[in-house]
Amino acid sequence: MLNLTQVVETFPSVRIPSESGGLAVEVSLIAQIGHGAGNHLFASVASRQRQHSAFVDELDEPSAKLGGTDFSKGDATSLYSFVVGPKGHPFHRHAGHRIFTAVSGSGGAQLRFSSASEQQIQEDPHNFMRALRFVNIPPDCLFTVRFGGETWHQFSPLSRNSLHPVFFALSCHTNELGGNLSEALKEDVLANKASIPSLTELLPDAVKALLEAKDFKADAVPTTTLSLDAPPGTFHRVVCNTVRSGAGVMRGLWGSWKGASGFLSHGGSARSVKELSSPPADSLLLEQLSGLRVHHEDTFRLRVTGTNFGNTSAANLLAAVLEGFMLNAPSGVSNLMALRNVLVKPLGLRTSPLGCPVSSLLSPDTSNLFVNRYPVLGQSTNAGDSKAQVILGANDKHLLFRSCVSVEIVDKHHVDVMLGTRVHCKNFFGRFYMAAIDYVHRHYVTPTMLRLAVEYAVVQEKEPAVPAKLVTA
Repeated sequence: MLNLTQVVETFPSVRIPSESGGLAVEVSLIAQIGHGAGNHLFASVASRQRQHSAFVDELDEPSAKLGGTDFSKGDATSLYSFVVGPKGHPFHRHAGHRIFTAVSGSGGAQLRFSSASEQQIQEDPHNFMRALRFVNIPPDCLFTVRFGGETWHQFSPLSRNSLHPVFFALSCHTNELGGNLSEALKEDVLANKASIPSLTELLPDAVKALLEAKDFKADAVPTTTLSLDAPPGTFHRVVCNTVRSGAGVMRGLWGSWKGASGFLSHGGSARSVKELSSPPADSLLLEQLSGLRVHHEDTFRLRVTGTNFGNTSAANLLAAVLEGFMLNAPSGVSNLMALRNVLVKPLGLRTSPLGCPVSSLLSPDTSNLFVNRYPVLGQSTNAGDSKAQVILGANDKHLLFRSCVSVEIVDKHHVDVMLGTRVHCKNFFGRFYMAAIDYVHRHYVTPTMLRLAVEYAVVQEKEPAVPAKLVTA
């Protein structure tokens, strides 16, 4: 039971001095969010975290490294996300300093700390118990925690047999090399291979036995309770916690069932698409449909600057652009194609989920493959591999079309990517069809497809491990 409740005008905070002379533990309550929001946020963060390439699930503390060290540039920091579920996790410590920001679940959280040093514990394991301090965090709250290296800590639900997760957090390791690390662990840190579990040390068995003993009374441990909306120990607090708990169960279930996803969109003046008056003089498109009347012709260029392409092959970059057409197709174009497919299928015309200029990338024909992967009608790469082109296209009942996709590395900071199309209409319906789609083709379909494919290729050039689906439009 609390002996004293103070009213504060700023963030309710507690500072717990170290029993071994190290840095104090500091906890600050920042804000209380919506009823049940803690559980909902936990479910969505946990879902996204599981899909991360650096996800680790150990020690009841699933985590993902969001940003690693870069010692070549003097950066020793790392950024992690981690979650603690309804069962809490075991007491442990890290060699280095820790700072994290968290949102508690809808049942609240209890933060447990002991600053007893290794020497003090070896002298008497009860020194760990004497240095034990608890901090209670109410449900659905944003809070911050800071503590020094070697501080033992455990994060648990506020009440036993809780249905609610403890919290999710974003943790900053201010110096991944900080503290007394083994040589092997230092090598992992320098190679950016460290993780939260690898940097964790569990309690000695002698201390663990004291915590699990029947005579251990958690209620007797000195405890500070932080609160915002309602004073601790009051009927108001009880009602608030009850309402948040019920809302948290429902919102947590909803968040788990619905799942979570995100979106990453790239844009800027360096990605603007321009329609040219004619194809370049060396474009393979000029050789297409020779001897036939061309009823439609366009060429669009996207100029990429501000990225170092010094070690890039034009053929490899073109392959990434072709992959971008397939894996990063604009949702709006895909929806238009779905509608078109429904309308023209009864007429016996070709159907494809991809936008028409590049729809032949899904052709089963393997007689002519670009980089041994993409079916094309023609291809060309110059001697220096600074320009690569492919011809796509198909023959349909109402028209013939050919598209040229090209990549030219002008210099190491300047790349031109082009998509051009030529169409020969075989009959009146073909001319009617092209007249009907001309405006949307020139002003939306081709520019948007080109932009998103190039964005995909540029990101792949920088970070090959990023997820395939980058942007929708």
